[in-house]
Amino acid sequence: MSFVKNSLSLYFIMGSQDCPHQDPVRVLEQAINGGITCFQYREKNSGLHMHQTVLLGKKLRRLCREHGIPFLVNDRVDLALILEADGVHIGQEDLPASEVRKIIGPDRILGVSAETPAEAEQAMLDGADYIGVGPMYSTLSKKDAGEPIGPDAIQQIRRQIGSDFPIVGIGGITPERTPQVMEAGADGVAVISAISKSGEPSEAARRFRQYLSGSTKL
Repeated sequence: MSFVKNSLSLYFIMGSQDCPHQDPVRVLEQAINGGITCFQYREKNSGLHMHQTVLLGKKLRRLCREHGIPFLVNDRVDLALILEADGVHIGQEDLPASEVRKIIGPDRILGVSAETPAEAEQAMLDGADYIGVGPMYSTLSKKDAGEPIGPDAIQQIRRQIGSDFPIVGIGGITPERTPQVMEAGADGVAVISAISKSGEPSEAARRFRQYLSGSTKL
């Protein structure tokens, strides 16, 4: 699947640990119905063994393909290849982006987390298709998330890398905070618990879409 910047507008991230009392497949289905534009499978400290992780991933991937939603895998390049994912997203402590690009080839999507202009610029040089910047605000969804760097970090990175390269903001973003992130220069927002733990994923996604619709980037 070729990468389109608009795919980042409402980027949903989830694993079974993010919806412990619900079926992840059902949660994703509802989120798609609500208007998400991209999905990242992030199975972290969930208690699932690898066989279960692969089986769940195949169900989620199938659902994404039925609806034309890009399906990415967090961190695990091997899992992304097994699941025939559209791409992979990695952090600064994972495999180097340049090496990941060699493994996944030129056609799969590569996302890289960045907190500074220098990290963002290096990600571009290493073959990233987009960067994820955060955490924007305090978040409990990612145990390894650092201190919030805020939308100002997006402005700094945008000045460094120019206006065209895709950026998605992540971390503690609510519908009400979405305009601030977009105005800072993001092309979209990445969300975990605001959708997965909302109780009504479709309605939660629609609320994000309502706030995003006011952005000149959509």
